[in-house]
Amino acid sequence: MIRFGPAGIPLSCKGRTLRDGIEDVHSLGLTAMEVQMLRINAMERFPDDDEIGLSPLEIETDLVVEIIRTKGKKEISITDPSEPIKESDVLISLASGLAQTYSEFNEIGAMGKEMDVQLSMHTPYYMDLGTNDELTAKCLNALRWAGMMTDQMDGKIVVTHMGLYGDNPKKQTKKNIIDNLSEIMAWWDDNGIRPKLGLEMSGRQEVFGSTSEIFEVCDNVPGTIPVINFAHVHARNPTLHEPEDFGILIDEVRKYASNDIYAHFAGVEHEGGNEKRITPIKRGDLKFEPLAEYLADESANVTIISSSPLLEHDAMYMKLIYERMLTRKVSKESRIKKGGKEQSFDDVGYDISIDGVSPSSDESASFPDDSLDDLDTESDSFDDLELKKSSPKRKR
Repeated sequence: MIRFGPAGIPLSCKGRTLRDGIEDVHSLGLTAMEVQMLRINAMERFPDDDEIGLSPLEIETDLVVEIIRTKGKKEISITDPSEPIKESDVLISLASGLAQTYSEFNEIGAMGKEMDVQLSMHTPYYMDLGTNDELTAKCLNALRWAGMMTDQMDGKIVVTHMGLYGDNPKKQTKKNIIDNLSEIMAWWDDNGIRPKLGLEMSGRQEVFGSTSEIFEVCDNVPGTIPVINFAHVHARNPTLHEPEDFGILIDEVRKYASNDIYAHFAGVEHEGGNEKRITPIKRGDLKFEPLAEYLADESANVTIISSSPLLEHDAMYMKLIYERMLTRKVSKESRIKKGGKEQSFDDVGYDISIDGVSPSSDESASFPDDSLDDLDTESDSFDDLELKKSSPKRKR
């Protein structure tokens, strides 16, 4: 199954909550959304009288992610959300802007399942897992909290960058990253966190995350998988032009992620092995058509997140290109079976769909005349783009 969706709440969404975003993604005919973990504020407080004896899961006022408890002369950290709170505890709660309580994350996860919108989360974009300074400690906490929140909403994966090399030798930075991620994954296992931890490939030479570096970290840290960012990979080594070029990279990632690939796609401007800026898909020399052709010929589970400035517009653009490639493939196979006789697609009798939605269905997102050539992704203003939405249909 191929899923497409935006990196964040759609730009065209009138509401700005995760619930609004999921509903909007569904109405556009998309089936994935990557939640953006941007600003996280941690606060210490003592428990209220009515919270004593309750677990963090049962608190309906805020999101308690950690209990600090004194045992003898030592302070211990408890991250099990089912642990009963004691009067002498200190609570660490988060203000994330995503959801206020565990029950709200549960409801968001249930809504995603009901609307067939696969959820994932991206940690803050500036991460530092390699220098082992005060910032690294904060980034490791962000990974823990992202794991907890994604687990509560039954999300698929937590995606993270790893940061700059800094002043350390590259070898030392890599060792620090492996050690830190090993610690995180041990905590992941101890707390029963179910989502995978995805390591995103980087687009600049001074940032840790070449394809070989990502594979090496995944070799050394069980539970981590590579996340392909096609724009980043192409910026560092601009060789993604033909379907087989994409296939080689995907086959390498399959060794770690089995047949369940998670990826980002956007246009990119690059120079000297470095990304200059992310662009709409029609700009730059990284084209989606060769990847769509490869996916149409392969049986794979792939989630493709649009990280383009046009977010959901380019997610829909990719979906329609993929549908067209799939239609051509089936039509060609039908003509071969019919001895080369030319037939229209409507005469073939196949039910071509993506994510359960037929290209001709009223449920799908469509553009005027259903023509990819009429899609305007050259505009920098989302207001200039017309998206047709069907009304979201939820189970009552």
